[in-house]
Formats: sequence, structure tokens, C-alpha cells
Amino acid sequence: MRLNDKEIQAIEQAARESFAPRSTVRLFGSRLDDDRRGGDIDLLIEPPVPPTPQELVEQRNRFIARLYRRLGERRIDVLIVPADLPDHRPVVETARREGQLLTRVLE
Repeated sequence: MRLNDKEIQAIEQAARESFAPRSTVRLFGSRLDDDRRGGDIDLLIEPPVPPTPQELVEQRNRFIARLYRRLGERRIDVLIVPADLPDHRPVVETARREGQLLTRVLE
């Protein structure tokens, strides 16, 4: 995994400040491959209950803004998909299957 401790801590803290308890954050995509270079940070957030459309926008914006403050502006892709809802988009299926758990938001 090509994230350093500072990046992981920033993601964990931003997730705690932005998402409901029991939400999970997974890293997926090119940052999982230690042999590659560069690439954006791809994150799958799975809240335990579906947020309303307004909550979804607010949570995503708050999360990304906090990451930018802690890490500087970088290419960060965030998917937010409720944990118990099926989603057959290939990117979501791949993220769920291959993604590495970074953190779980505690209560």
C-alpha cells in the first residue's frame, strides 16, 4: 500500500469528523500496488445507513475539505456507498472485493 502514516492518519481523522459511526473506509486502485508510482487516492466509504442526498453531498465535501487541509490538494476520488446496499457498478464491485480496510469510524 502506497500511503504513509501521515496520509493514513489524515484519512482516519477526516472520516471520524465526517461520517456516521460504523462507517468503513477502504483504499482501492493503484495505491494498493507497491510497484507503481503516482496515482490518485481512491477511497470507498461505506456508511451503515444510507444518507439522504443532501447529507451525502455535505459529508463528501466535509471529508474532502478536511483531507485537503491536512494533505494539501491532491487527486482524491471518493465513492460513498451504503454498506448493506448492493451496487453493481464495476468500480464499486472492484473496490469492495480488492479494497484494503483503512479505518472504521468508532462510536
